[in-house]
Amino acid sequence: MRADRLISLVLLLRQRGRLTAATLARELEVSTRTVLRDIEALSAAGVPVYAERGRRGGFALLPDFQTDLTGLNHDEALALLVAGTGRGEQVFGLGSALASAMRKVAEALPETHRAAASDAARRLLVDPETDLLSRRPADEELSGTTMAEVRRAVLTGRKLRIHYAPPDRTPQWRTVDPIGLVTVRDRVYLLATRSGADRTYRLSRVLAAEALAEPAQRPDRVDLDRVWRERCARFLTDGDQVTVRVRVNPMRRDELISTALAVRAATPAEEPVKEPSEQPAEEPTEGADPAGWPRLEVTFQDARHAEWALWQLATDVEALAPRWLRTTLRDRAAAIASRYGASSS
Repeated sequence: MRADRLISLVLLLRQRGRLTAATLARELEVSTRTVLRDIEALSAAGVPVYAERGRRGGFALLPDFQTDLTGLNHDEALALLVAGTGRGEQVFGLGSALASAMRKVAEALPETHRAAASDAARRLLVDPETDLLSRRPADEELSGTTMAEVRRAVLTGRKLRIHYAPPDRTPQWRTVDPIGLVTVRDRVYLLATRSGADRTYRLSRVLAAEALAEPAQRPDRVDLDRVWRERCARFLTDGDQVTVRVRVNPMRRDELISTALAVRAATPAEEPVKEPSEQPAEEPTEGADPAGWPRLEVTFQDARHAEWALWQLATDVEALAPRWLRTTLRDRAAAIASRYGASSS
């Protein structure tokens, strides 16, 4: 809305001083012509904004101009400023709204605390783009228009028509009753029902969306956290999941867990699960267990997922069961050793 944009324009000039029309247009995500019209509106309303000509010119406010935005103490404002610095600013397509809110948060602080809070926020980093191993998270492409339509349907309680592309299948249009939106590790999911059946859609696979006029068939109140937990539990018990018994280097335990669907800790005294076809002589011995390596029962999406996850950790993890996974990893390692052990010019 224009009123929100005018407030944001004033706050930008208050906090950053003289700015050009082009800079203001970029910050507010509007055209330069719109900025010029907004400047005229502010001036007509009595806001002391003036223009400076020349190479380093721009628009500025008189130094003594004050706004009336108040209500947050130092720690409250700091918490919001820090929350707004993470990569989650684009979650649910609310990046520009968050930027505007952060300007208002900074303005809400008393003058004596504003600089201290801004400096403190710069010294606290939430969820950076890379970890210590320089690995970047997998970015998901989310169309702003699509996200806006999905969000509108969720918040207004309207049916939603989506063009969804499941993995390895032809995209199809379908109409759903949206329940809510959930973000997990920078992935956004739409929780919905379709013909009364629970459905969960990954937003990066929604190619287009349209909020319909027809009201959605859904409860008036929802405990989204409970709904998400229930769907996660059903997901873990359906399909082709594979449960693996492993022992893992404690230094890489968290890395293994991050790739799994579910993890249950096993006591060090537990023996590997034996399958009827296994030969006892091939079972890993207790003496080969490195000191301090915990044993875990880990669930993966399928056999391919299990093989990939354990292969990434090389000798820092050992599959104890099932037998077929040990055999698969052994054969794969033998093939690599054979390739690099052969003489070549």
